Amino acid sequence: MNWLTNYVRPRIRALVERNRVEVPENLWNQCPACERMIFHRDLEANQRVCPHCNHHMRVDPAFRLRSLFGEGGYELLEMPKAPVDPLKFRDIKRYTDRLKESQSRTKAQDALEAAAGMLGEVPVVCAVMNFAFMGGSMGAAVGEGFVSAAREAIRRRAAFLVFTASGGARMQEGAVSLMQMARTTVAIQELKEAGLPYIVVLTDPTTGGVTASFAMLGDIHIAEPGAVIGFAGARVIEQTIREKLPEGFQRAEYLLEHGMLDMVVHRFELRAVLERVVGILMQPRVEYAEPQPEPAFELAEEPAEPVAELREAADD
Repeated sequence: MNWLTNYVRPRIRALVERNRVEVPENLWNQCPACERMIFHRDLEANQRVCPHCNHHMRVDPAFRLRSLFGEGGYELLEMPKAPVDPLKFRDIKRYTDRLKESQSRTKAQDALEAAAGMLGEVPVVCAVMNFAFMGGSMGAAVGEGFVSAAREAIRRRAAFLVFTASGGARMQEGAVSLMQMARTTVAIQELKEAGLPYIVVLTDPTTGGVTASFAMLGDIHIAEPGAVIGFAGARVIEQTIREKLPEGFQRAEYLLEHGMLDMVVHRFELRAVLERVVGILMQPRVEYAEPQPEPAFELAEEPAEPVAELREAADD
């Protein structure tokens, strides 16, 4: 045993270690819907849509902007600074630590990014929410970013397009987070007063305070297939009303059927549909002049001489 333990085993271990091929861990992805494995290159080529069940997987802002404007076809907008940890919040971790972890993992400052570019022949400012950043929750930074992007659209006379993906208001910011619902609503009103279109694309999931504010105030509402869209969760609703909810409740197709959405569009067709929509909404408006009232006709006075001549002729 000593010979096997001290000589043979170390030699075999060294041989195996020397010839081991390192295999990356992210070569395969599992679909959360059908649970089938998909090779990472096939998934990217299919725009992160499962080729087996058509499930639309969550994507980051960089993917959205590339899909919309093309590689390098957009200009990232600088997001304004917002108060960090205004309430000095702490649960099992400090809020500042949670922010740093999310920033390190996503390489983003917060849950919303914005860019400007051309969609077809139309200028567009696009804001994209990132669900990977603390569940896409809306805090002061998201509110500031949304307002800044909306005002940039007004400055550029561009259509404003938003991709939503959020779990709602950010609990670590308390009432400060809830104030963003009003602030984003005011920004949308400024867009409408400027005569610019506001288009919302709701992706999986869009819930909570985001749904209760800017996500449902668009001129056009589009959703990806199967996206969960609602305010409270289905389980909370069932426990509150003590009833079983309908099949597919809070899914994009259910909302379309009940008039909450204008379209449900597959990711493959989304860019073409958005280009057509903004092209229609941003067509030059024809200015019509106010109709002028027609001038009233005035009866001219009868000439005296012809009348007198006629009377003389009649007497004769």
